Amino acid sequence: MASFYAILLLIILCFHPFEAQPLQTTKLIVNASNSLGKQIPDTFMGVFFEEINHAGVGGLWAELVSNRGFEARGENDPSNIYPWTIIGDKSLIQVSIDQTSCFERNKNALKMEVHCDNSYSCPPDGIGISNPGFWGMNIEKGKKYKLVFYVRSAEEIDLKISFVGSDDAVKLASIDINLGIDGKTSKWRKVEHVIEANATNHNSSLQITTTGKGVVWLDQVSAMPLDTYKGHGFRNDLFQMVEELKPRIFRFPGGCYVEGNVSKNAFRWKQTVGSWENRPGHYGDVWGYWTDDGFGYFEGLQLAEDLNALPIWVFNNGISLYEHVNISDISPIVQEVLDGIEFARGSPTSKWGSIRASMGHPMPFDLRYVAVGNEECERDLKATYLETYPKFYDAIKQAYPDIQIISNCDASTSKLPLNHPADLYDYHRYPKSANDMFHMARDFDHTSRTGPKAFVSEYALTGEEAGYGTLLAAVAEAAFLIGLEKNSDVVNMVSYAPLFVNANDRRWNPDAIVFDSHKVYGTPSYWVLKLFKESNGATFLNSILQTNSSTLAASAILWKSSIDGKSILRIKVVNLESKTVNVDILIDGLESSVVHSKLTRTVLTSSNVMDENSFLQPNKVVPKESVFENAGKIMNVQIDPHSVTLFDIPYVYK
Repeated sequence: MASFYAILLLIILCFHPFEAQPLQTTKLIVNASNSLGKQIPDTFMGVFFEEINHAGVGGLWAELVSNRGFEARGENDPSNIYPWTIIGDKSLIQVSIDQTSCFERNKNALKMEVHCDNSYSCPPDGIGISNPGFWGMNIEKGKKYKLVFYVRSAEEIDLKISFVGSDDAVKLASIDINLGIDGKTSKWRKVEHVIEANATNHNSSLQITTTGKGVVWLDQVSAMPLDTYKGHGFRNDLFQMVEELKPRIFRFPGGCYVEGNVSKNAFRWKQTVGSWENRPGHYGDVWGYWTDDGFGYFEGLQLAEDLNALPIWVFNNGISLYEHVNISDISPIVQEVLDGIEFARGSPTSKWGSIRASMGHPMPFDLRYVAVGNEECERDLKATYLETYPKFYDAIKQAYPDIQIISNCDASTSKLPLNHPADLYDYHRYPKSANDMFHMARDFDHTSRTGPKAFVSEYALTGEEAGYGTLLAAVAEAAFLIGLEKNSDVVNMVSYAPLFVNANDRRWNPDAIVFDSHKVYGTPSYWVLKLFKESNGATFLNSILQTNSSTLAASAILWKSSIDGKSILRIKVVNLESKTVNVDILIDGLESSVVHSKLTRTVLTSSNVMDENSFLQPNKVVPKESVFENAGKIMNVQIDPHSVTLFDIPYVYK
């Protein structure tokens, strides 16, 4: 009986086959008239740099030595030599920190007492100290490195400075230094040498050793590759990753990093300028690690200039996460901000401008934007923020009326403008659902069209759906960016957060750019940013998306190629659905000569919505470009599931 029903079922299937589900069809109507579109601000797409995840120290800032001045300390820990370690028999050497440095703001120095010599128990390779850098130093054959350190000794002694493979103890480069008895030995002196590596090891350490008995003091031990970007100290491969985004604004140095949990650990710009040897460094208590402030206020301004981006300085306004300066004591903080603007913009003969000039930049930086604090208005510090804010606003506008001032009171959800003066306001969002991220594209649809403009200075999908940087997160964020393009009459600037993460110190996930000592890759979110870089200064064209789907977004812009100056019509379609969507694209206004021309199609997608890039597969989720024949006024295209698709068409308006 069972076999009878099985046969009957087969007969039914043969004569009544399952029909494939029809593809959903959507219509996108684009008006290609440039005159009917609206200009997207030149400053639209930018980047935000915060010292988080060892983004700067041990990252973009190319210094190889960790705790180079022996000043590093924790929240409740005194200064110590970590991560320096002793090489050799510990009974033959004593290492300690004393307060004998020649630098006023960095009094710590390392004292190394060696109790052996060539004739008594010193190993052939010597004994001394070793520094692993930030999870291993990247030393490459043929590359040159500048070594700088300060030293003094009570007697004549020989030192060997070496790069050594941490995993195989092979010497990659070394130099011998003799501290003679010429009368200058007991005084601090600066030693500089350039050495070239004869082999490669991505997990190396710097060693300072001796085979002689004696006492040596060391301070401010630095090792930097010579091939940093323009010699400005920025790691080339990481700089290039940011440069390829073509950011027009550069927000720095934070974030919560600017505030600190407590005031003593806030970012104070005056302690981060001048010679690197005299910068005291500070403990970044929000993200839990020490920075020597090699990447300081000056370096942030310099990086913005190198990127051809406008700097946006987020300054500490006397408010930290868990304490704040009383309004009666706010005047010195206000003056500190005014001094900071003078440092950036003042003449080379002004008090603070002269310090900038002495650092090699006599011409003023193009500082046009400052932000008063970070997120205080969105926490229980709002009353304090609104009390102190006018002090900064009035003082800055009086001294620098052209400076654009950013409030961190979000006005996006209100149909009314802010109740205090500002040129822009911050908007920060970190949703945990891709669906929420997608629909945040509408957040500015009903925002007041008068008053300050929005700076979307921090956004990203976070949580389980975002992982370490998934395709799902990138697709949802692309839809959000389309919504910001649509509302670019009230949204002036946008930046993703965070920008960088050292894979050895993931304090926040996900991030746009992932790196270690020698490798780097972009997450899918990074590639979305790259797909939107042409939006700066583009024309947002009128378009209508006719669809029943609530997870489909589209837009059209007109942009000019930087290569040949030709205009290009770009259509972007974002599909958050798990199925393919048919889209009929109708373009009104294209010159007939464009019909049947070749169209460039770029697609960001992958086989699994949770796919991520990695060091082993850095290009698993990256945009893929192809040629689409017979582009014209009417096109039928298929949009892949969970994808971001771009169509670039040569533009001639009839």
